[in-house]
Amino acid sequence: PEPALDALADGVFDAGADALWVHARKAWLEGLSPKENRDIPPLDYSRVYRLKAKKNNKFIGLNGGIQSIEEAQEHLGHVDGAMLGRAAYHTPGILAGVDAAFYGVQSEPFDFAALIDTMADYAARHIEQGGRLGHVTRHMVGLFHGLPGARRYRQILSTDATKPGAGPDVLKTAYAAVEFGGAAAEAA
Repeated sequence: PEPALDALADGVFDAGADALWVHARKAWLEGLSPKENRDIPPLDYSRVYRLKAKKNNKFIGLNGGIQSIEEAQEHLGHVDGAMLGRAAYHTPGILAGVDAAFYGVQSEPFDFAALIDTMADYAARHIEQGGRLGHVTRHMVGLFHGLPGARRYRQILSTDATKPGAGPDVLKTAYAAVEFGGAAAEAA
């Protein structure tokens, strides 16, 4: 397995690629479903670290199981990049701290009301083109993970957005359930 990964990396770089992202979990091609392959085979970060040590002049990025900015920073002591992947999808708020953690830049507070307005406009266009609101909102359920009202926000999206005829107003209703600093969000 280790020589095979080394040979693959050689082939990728010999073909002209300037970066290689390696998943630390070796999927099992038989016996596991894709979902099981995301959890059952063990993560082997040290294998990716060893590849980077052998290919020190090449960009090697790490993917797999990284759940926080702090974990990503730890891995960056061994590789050139760290991918948040599913953590960013399920808890997108994690991305709010990236600029400060990696670049020392404090970003402006994120305008969630503007995001909800933009997504409501997008959802309206999607519905006009024959889509359903649930197609849009299913990717938004983790947006307020960890904030007061997030559970109610998820409930509204999960139930109301899937009802026949559901429209973009569901997004604004769900957003109003979220609390920022003790105050409910104002639906735009």
